[in-house]
Amino acid sequence: MISAARTNKPQRGFTLIEIVMVLAIAAIVMGGAVGLMISSSDERDLRNTSGEIELMAKRARTIAILNQTPYALEFREGVVRLLPLAQAGLTEKEMSRRRSKPEPETGNIDENRQLSLEGGMVVLIRRWNSDKWLTTAKKNVHVWRFDPDGLCEPISVRLVLDKSWSEDIYHPLTATIRDSQLEAR
Repeated sequence: MISAARTNKPQRGFTLIEIVMVLAIAAIVMGGAVGLMISSSDERDLRNTSGEIELMAKRARTIAILNQTPYALEFREGVVRLLPLAQAGLTEKEMSRRRSKPEPETGNIDENRQLSLEGGMVVLIRRWNSDKWLTTAKKNVHVWRFDPDGLCEPISVRLVLDKSWSEDIYHPLTATIRDSQLEAR
């Protein structure tokens, strides 16, 4: 005799609780990713600016050697400039007065280069054999000299962006970063 037992097929699909749990986990993961992207944005900006300053330092050293003329990086509030040492630290008015006088030809190297610091980034300078960080306020200009023999002053440059910072110590013979620290918050 054949039994007439009824078998139920299992239901396919997800319950509402399972769907809500998966969405909650996805929201937590996305929230962490957004927080990580925001902090890495500050880190990326600090690293890019640090790299640009290092490139400018290498360029200043190279131009000083090739032209046999001292060059400098000038740190002002919101800007870092590469220019001949004779022009470093001058006001815009004094620079325009000097530009009106004819200067000797120094070659076809792009000498004047400027890096604007965006987003409220602040530059601090620490001179050799000092523990004090010097700010670049409105009228406070710092000059980093590069001599024709390839030497430069060993300095440290600190970049501050909100609560994140980057600190680079430069080598006096190569004008490259000898040691670097970064804290992104």
